[in-house]
Amino acid sequence: MSIVVKLKNWAKSVKRDAVTLWFAVKNPLTPWYVKALGAFVVSYALSPIDLIPDFIPILGYVDDVLLLPVLILITVKLMPPEVLQVCRRQADEWMQKEGQKPISRVGMAFVIAIWLIVSWLAYMELRDFF
Repeated sequence: MSIVVKLKNWAKSVKRDAVTLWFAVKNPLTPWYVKALGAFVVSYALSPIDLIPDFIPILGYVDDVLLLPVLILITVKLMPPEVLQVCRRQADEWMQKEGQKPISRVGMAFVIAIWLIVSWLAYMELRDFF
């Protein structure tokens, strides 16, 4: 198997596991600490807006290529196997039916709030210079 095929399969599994976490957060059998971490990861992973925009050279892809997959992997490893199996099945069914991952409006609001806070802090620091 070529490296390109391996990377495509890995990317598909990360995408599916992001949706798996979306279902795990809603599952009553998921432990609270997995729900907490999963809610954070899902809200960011499924947000249509990135914290670091992709047009910023190198840094724009760090969250997509490194940070998110690592957080998804950690959260999935913390899940009980029976919950993981059920949620992965739900994620597969969702993605077959919808053809795409869901969108997190909470995640989008989270990213926008961070950008507003950072912008305000930058303004407060730089206002004396202008």
